[in-house]
Amino acid sequence: MCGSFRRTSRALTQLYEQALRPLGLRATQLTILQMLSLAGEVSQGQLGEMLTMDSTSLTRTLAIMGRRGWITARRGKDRRERRLRLASAGVTQLRSTLPVWEKVQSRLRRQLGAQAWKNLLQLTHQVTRVVKTEGGSL
Repeated sequence: MCGSFRRTSRALTQLYEQALRPLGLRATQLTILQMLSLAGEVSQGQLGEMLTMDSTSLTRTLAIMGRRGWITARRGKDRRERRLRLASAGVTQLRSTLPVWEKVQSRLRRQLGAQAWKNLLQLTHQVTRVVKTEGGSL
C-alpha cells in the first residue's frame, strides 16, 4: 500500500510541478500557500499537522518561501512558537498560480472521470484519517 501511494504521489507531484515550473513554484509550496489562505494565521506546528509534513521539510520549505516574501512569521506566546500567515506577495503568487492549478485539476478530473475523482479523494482522506488516528496501533 505504501509503495503504491508513494508511486502515485510522485507521479502527481511531477505532473503539477511541470505545470508550476514556469511560475517558479513547487507543488509543496503551492499546498502551503493554499493551506495558509484557508487557515489564516497558524503555528508552524499546526501547519505541519494539517499537512502531515515532517518538521525538517516544512522548516526548509518555509525558509525559501519567507525569503521570497510569500509568508510572514512572528513569535507566538512561547519563544519557540512561530506564527505563520500569507504575506501580500504570497496572496499574489497564489492568485497567479490558481489558473494553472485549475487547468491541471480539470484535466486530471476529466481523465479519471467524476466518480473516480470523488472516490479517490474520499479514499485518500480516509487513509490519512485512519493512519493519523490509529497510527502506532495498526
